[in-house]
Amino acid sequence: MRYGLSRRAVMVGTGFGLATASRAANAAVAPAALIIAQGGLGDQSYNDLAFAGFQAALKATGIRGKPVESQQVVTQGEDILRRAADAGFGLIVDLEYSHGAVIGEIAREYPNTSFVILNQVVKGPNIASVLFQEQEGSYLAGALAGLVTTDTAIKGINAKPVIGVIGGTKSVGIDKFIVGYMQGARDMTPAVRVKVAYANNFGDPALGLQMAKAVFDEGADIIYQVAGGTGIGVIRAAKETGHYAIGVDTNQDGLAPGHVLTSMIKRTDLAVETVVRDYAAGKFPAGQTVTLGLKQNGVGLSPMQYTKALIPAAMLAKVEAARAAILDGKIKVWNVVEQGYPTFFK
Repeated sequence: MRYGLSRRAVMVGTGFGLATASRAANAAVAPAALIIAQGGLGDQSYNDLAFAGFQAALKATGIRGKPVESQQVVTQGEDILRRAADAGFGLIVDLEYSHGAVIGEIAREYPNTSFVILNQVVKGPNIASVLFQEQEGSYLAGALAGLVTTDTAIKGINAKPVIGVIGGTKSVGIDKFIVGYMQGARDMTPAVRVKVAYANNFGDPALGLQMAKAVFDEGADIIYQVAGGTGIGVIRAAKETGHYAIGVDTNQDGLAPGHVLTSMIKRTDLAVETVVRDYAAGKFPAGQTVTLGLKQNGVGLSPMQYTKALIPAAMLAKVEAARAAILDGKIKVWNVVEQGYPTFFK
């Protein structure tokens, strides 16, 4: 198996390059591994934010750790997980959604190793699952987009209320974002049209650029990108066409100042840092599911540093009211993982 790592990752090879001397130096707490998802490090999104949290935890706790990145992360998930466990990592944090199908089996084979899977629940006495309520943050992004697309006084907004979203793959994990976004937009502007497309790729900015330009040409003036590194091309397209993108996972507002309406921040850094710290302290949440939503500040919108002044105060107030309504239970945001697909999603 060949592992292609970015400059910020540590090169790994047979046994993931974990030297015996390194294990001996940190015998009290076995080191941690972070398995990087599709799109790789350098995506300026999901993986990079999670890696930042991983690095922060290692620095704070003093334990050793390495990121693991493979060009075959989807097709060779079982082998990647088994090799990490064989290499002596005591904690394996997995960012790759597709590994949910195999991580339970591998965890049973290595009962003394702690595993973490993000974005889904996998049962096991040595597995911790981390769930984000992405639909809640996406609802707010959609609410904002649904309002802004109606105001032609805002530069770059077309006459008709049309917005878009580009997902990395067609999957419940990505559709969780998309359905929340659509619900928020429709609640604010029932007549809004939401164009949905999938790149089937998380690491191709050129493809994202091409797809976003096509969606803008079809009348959309705002596109939510839920496609990792591919979504960087969506942001570039917004800048080049004079329209708007909505970033995802991390604060991407500064990638094209004035053309990223907001970003739906998903605190993978907080999740990863927390589980690594808990592991180092002997408090690993084995067998538990950790949930991070609006209430836990696990998801939410960026401060809109470059665009807030463009948006009428009344619109911002409506988005804030929607946030409060979600928190107090007045607004129930659809969760496709738990509820299946709503009739408004086609």
